[in-house]
Amino acid sequence: MDWNPHITVATIVEDRGRFLLVEELKGGRLVLNQPAGHLEADETLRQAAVRETLEETGWEVELTGVVGIYLYTAPSNGVTYQRVCFAARALRHHPQRPLDSGIVAAPWLSRAELAVQPQRWRSELVLRCIDDYLAGPTHGLSVIRD
Repeated sequence: MDWNPHITVATIVEDRGRFLLVEELKGGRLVLNQPAGHLEADETLRQAAVRETLEETGWEVELTGVVGIYLYTAPSNGVTYQRVCFAARALRHHPQRPLDSGIVAAPWLSRAELAVQPQRWRSELVLRCIDDYLAGPTHGLSVIRD
């Protein structure tokens, strides 16, 4: 059996109790996720998180910590993902910047607003990462060794 886990990053960006999310088309439906994506060649995990957040939301961010590292197998296709989830602070928004293909919007939602619509989560990691962030503590960025 050939098994190749995918390395991904995600970013939790909170501002006054609201979280930056992406609304994207996946499998013909609109789903909610953190700004997230795959690690690219010759890129560090930190660079990937900052890049994906900017490309998917138009927000420049500063990483502040590591929320956790997650292993998730998608029931829809059996693909296993290793997600490194970062916490970040929003710095600057570029509203005129075009968002990545498939991204419809970058809404800010409270945990409660997100929790009542589980049918729209891209995966259960969406709420789990926010809950882990809220429960704390986040880990220092030095835990990531480039």
